[in-house]
Amino acid sequence: MSGNIRTTMAAIDYIEDHLHERLDLETIAQAVHYSKYHLHRMFTDTAGLTLGTYVQRRRLTEAARLLVFTDRPILEIALCAGYESQQAFTDIFRAMYKRPPKRFREERRFYPLQLRYVLKEDPADLAKKDWQEKIVPATKEDIPRWIGLVRLVIDGFPHLDEARYLGQLQACIREERALILRDADTAVGIMAFDEQTESIDFLGVHPQYRRRGIGRAFCEKALYELARCPQISVTTFREGDRADTGYRKIWERLGFAEAGLLTEFGYPTQRFILQTPHGGSKK
Repeated sequence: MSGNIRTTMAAIDYIEDHLHERLDLETIAQAVHYSKYHLHRMFTDTAGLTLGTYVQRRRLTEAARLLVFTDRPILEIALCAGYESQQAFTDIFRAMYKRPPKRFREERRFYPLQLRYVLKEDPADLAKKDWQEKIVPATKEDIPRWIGLVRLVIDGFPHLDEARYLGQLQACIREERALILRDADTAVGIMAFDEQTESIDFLGVHPQYRRRGIGRAFCEKALYELARCPQISVTTFREGDRADTGYRKIWERLGFAEAGLLTEFGYPTQRFILQTPHGGSKK
């Protein structure tokens, strides 16, 4: 497992050093001395998304940064992002950011689709029997590791304003509405629950731990220990949103059902609800 992580980290290093050059699976595989089929499987298993998806989202994020913070022509930015024409770049940018590059530039509000992945080389083998006792209220000392995980899983939270989010997080910690699961100095799972709105405001699980049922453990914590209401809700991507790397399916697998359509901070989302098993009485 550690070998897979090191190879994935080497691939990420190569990608980050060559974001504005030719990047495809075969080129990256040659750089890290693996077959492209092996690297594809290894990267997906370790990082939780395909190598091609990671490259595309990183390039579009850096393109968005250039749109907001420089005056470089859109065509030049498109070519740097690996697209052969401004139209091809505009089409994918609109699909992912929900606005064309020109409008995004005019609004001057940068947010990332994907930040650089920083993986844990030696993740702990967390046993399920330990989850309930290890998911604990977060403290102010947890803020750096919490924000570190937010940046790692930012693909699940469209249009996240980190400065605004930090203020909300501090309030959640003061009110004991923020839960965390730690592995040494790393947050491997985080959740903020709002009793007033009866909603999960934020749930993030480290990519290297996603197949261990940690998301479900946090939901059970909310259902049995936090919720005093007949149902809890969460908002996520709408069906068919190309920016979704699989979060909608995660909520569906956890038992959440579709509710109404919303627009949050200018981004189209959908509300999902989950009925609590105790009919609103705290257990």
